[in-house]
Amino acid sequence: MSQQLLLGHRRMRLAVPLVGRDPDQHDRGATPLELFFDLVFVVAVALAAEGLHHSIAEAHTAEGLVRFVMIFCAIYWAWVNFTWFSSAYDTDDVLFRALTFLSMTGALVFAAGVPRVMADGDFSVIVAGYTLMRVAQILTWLRVVRGDEVRRATAVRYAGGLAVVQTAWVLTLLVLATPVWLAVCVPLAVVEVLLPLWAERSEAIPWHADHIAERYGLFMIIVLGESVLATSRAVQTALDEGAAGAFAPVFVGGLLVLFSVWWAYFERPGDHLGSSRWWPYAWSYLHLVMFAAVAAVGAGLALVIEEAAHHGEVSATTAAAAVTVPYGLFLLSLWGMYVRRDEHAVRRFGVPVVVAVVAALTLATRVGMAPGTVVLAVGLTAAALVVVEAWVRLRGGDGDGAVPV
Repeated sequence: MSQQLLLGHRRMRLAVPLVGRDPDQHDRGATPLELFFDLVFVVAVALAAEGLHHSIAEAHTAEGLVRFVMIFCAIYWAWVNFTWFSSAYDTDDVLFRALTFLSMTGALVFAAGVPRVMADGDFSVIVAGYTLMRVAQILTWLRVVRGDEVRRATAVRYAGGLAVVQTAWVLTLLVLATPVWLAVCVPLAVVEVLLPLWAERSEAIPWHADHIAERYGLFMIIVLGESVLATSRAVQTALDEGAAGAFAPVFVGGLLVLFSVWWAYFERPGDHLGSSRWWPYAWSYLHLVMFAAVAAVGAGLALVIEEAAHHGEVSATTAAAAVTVPYGLFLLSLWGMYVRRDEHAVRRFGVPVVVAVVAALTLATRVGMAPGTVVLAVGLTAAALVVVEAWVRLRGGDGDGAVPV
């Protein structure tokens, strides 16, 4: 990383042919431009989580969840497109930086439209922002068409596919009523997911496995940070209203949940992204569920703290589920990435057991358990999961590496 931060160590060039970087390059780390790019998405993630929190608090749970999922999928997909491309083709020349700045501008416009979507279902601004990002992506792929003879067909399919899909998003939004457009979003989203598989069917781009793993780890830090921030804001509100005692169990349990999420995610083996042709795609899509779930945990913790301070404006089960359901989804997604090659019995069956316990704790609200108490119990369960993992590792049960339970 230190070498990546020294931007003045070489001569800047206007445009370097995009022929593909060495996928086995030593010490390939995230660049300052990539870190700057990530900061733009912090805004969008925070606004989406805040909108989810308010939607559930105002008894519009289903509507808020649909909009949150749509927004987060769009956020993640834009970030993924840039991340994998830059892993393979980042030349850090003037033109690459300029097109990245154009993509960041689109991301800022996208973020500005998030509150409109969460409040009124108005997708016009976020589609406009996404179009700017897509223009930048298409132009960068056209640079690959010109510079990389080996992967020219791949680059053509990417550029053409992105242009067609984005045109479809814009045209359908302009001519269809919102309910019909929302239905059309499903097949368009499927096309988006399948586009990389189609584009790279003959020749994959030369991404760097360690670099990709680092970039995804940095995005996990972003969503964890947003969850911490949302919890902190809710705690501040409760303190201002003199309800400190009411939110103490939520605060302790929430911290244990967030700490355990960090531990479970980062205490893992090498990701083995090159183990098969299809696995990197599945690995990336599982991360979508994980990242969205962690962001939703923060929104849920803020809701439970708020409800404790205001004596419950939503049902206890709904408040508790706002934390427990996304936490369970995070665990199942992480487990899905490693269970296929994990032979340790505790690790193989640990997550399903914990998810069952979390589900039971959620239902305990129906017999009088307060949501704050549920969050505390889930936090203690999450901490127990970490303790078991540490115990297994300390006893030398790592197998081929440290695998989450």
